[in-house]
Amino acid sequence: MVKPARKFSGGGDSTGFCKLNIQRANLSGSAPLLTELCVTRRRKQADQANGDGSINSLNLRHLLYTEIMKTKSADSPAHAFYAEVLKVLKESKFTFMVAGGFAVNYYTGLRRPTKDIDIFVKAGDYPKILNRFTALGFKTQVDDERWIAKIFKGKLYADLIFGSSNLIAPVTDDWFKDSKTAKIFNYEVKIPSVTDLIWSKVFIQNRGRYDGADIAHLILQQNHEIDWKRLMCAMEQHWEVLLIHLLNFRFIYPSEREKVPIWLLRELLSRLQHQFELPTPKMKVCRGRMFSVEDYAIDVSHLGFADVVGGENEQRKVG
Repeated sequence: MVKPARKFSGGGDSTGFCKLNIQRANLSGSAPLLTELCVTRRRKQADQANGDGSINSLNLRHLLYTEIMKTKSADSPAHAFYAEVLKVLKESKFTFMVAGGFAVNYYTGLRRPTKDIDIFVKAGDYPKILNRFTALGFKTQVDDERWIAKIFKGKLYADLIFGSSNLIAPVTDDWFKDSKTAKIFNYEVKIPSVTDLIWSKVFIQNRGRYDGADIAHLILQQNHEIDWKRLMCAMEQHWEVLLIHLLNFRFIYPSEREKVPIWLLRELLSRLQHQFELPTPKMKVCRGRMFSVEDYAIDVSHLGFADVVGGENEQRKVG
């Protein structure tokens, strides 16, 4: 039983609490997990609470979500749907991999919550896969022709991913050559190598989602499986992003710093040192949109920065 309860600022009476009571049924045999969530009193104050140690609404929603995911039984509607998706893919002999949270959990042994299942496929294969699910009665849609489609069953869905939102990392044959085999929902499926899984996550840094924790846990648990030279090659033009994640790891786990090869850090820091000596770029470019299109839209629309994609009529820095 988990009963965190904290008083919110501005409330002086003994009832000024937001309580989260989570009760689990006694597990016996195949009894399903039962979760009772009770949020009481002053929800509005929870929304307004700030950094004084109180629980704000975002943290509260995350706690609710995390506990719900932890207590999902193997026969939950979501897991039944995911298993059904894998069954169709396997029986139709499609080439695919399971990625995202399920792959992270496999490599790390953690139970990181996930709201859906990510299926990696090649761009040339996704139309026939989507058509197959449509023919079987599933609702399908192409969210973005550049990298993602979806398969629905009610409110549940699976992401069919064939690239990255910033178009940097398309799923290719090489990903499948280096893939591993895992058992997920009683099906033997391919999952990306640790190297490719990290590569698929390094640019996911926006207001609503940040995959840095996944990367840190993968380095912590599977550093010996990472092909550092291949990762470096994939991120050649974006080496600063790799450096950021490695420094992030060193900060999080000071006692585990040796899990990142010293030669790699020396190479990246050498590049940074040489960059110090270069003149300031003339083109005002905002590469933030490689992390988040929305969060850095204002830089392009109002602050005079060029977008990531180059063009002939972009504004150059004056002076």
